[in-house]
Amino acid sequence: MDKLAILEGLLFVVGDEGITLDNICDIMSINKSDAQELLKKLREEYNKENRGIRISFIGESFKLTTKQEHKVYYQKLLTSKNSDVLSQSALETLAIIAYNQPITRMEIDELRGISSVNMIRKLLAKDLIKISGKSALPGKPNLYKTTSEFLDYFGLASISDLPELPVGNTSNSEEQDLFTSIYKEENNDAK
Repeated sequence: MDKLAILEGLLFVVGDEGITLDNICDIMSINKSDAQELLKKLREEYNKENRGIRISFIGESFKLTTKQEHKVYYQKLLTSKNSDVLSQSALETLAIIAYNQPITRMEIDELRGISSVNMIRKLLAKDLIKISGKSALPGKPNLYKTTSEFLDYFGLASISDLPELPVGNTSNSEEQDLFTSIYKEENNDAK
């Protein structure tokens, strides 16, 4: 297998979280010097003028980032009027925030089962969500909530106008009766 391709895939999968040198060594079963050599080769490939991403070392982790010299184009993409249509992933992320606000990114990721970093960035850029403070959790992660633009976008007067979510499926009455019958108090009038 091509270890350079594996490393590239790892960097893609971890996304904004990044990956440490030790994690690369553990996952790929290689030593630090081999991992550093692979990172160096991949960095050289990405540093070529015809590439749009690079490998950055930020906060003790390696991660894929866009090149600074292309920043103006990425900003246009995020704020483009042509990108007003929300993807299924963006709608899913937005719904989680709307129904659970204020909520941290980690809580969103847990509910979605996938990283939401990019969706949160897009929703922030479209002013549909905003940072509403810091959580008391370790690391003090940002809390997100919807904005008035969110209400306008969906034609809502207030957040309380959101439709109620269906709660569970209670169609199996036999199972429900079994559960409730087990916990009924018995009238023991034995004298």
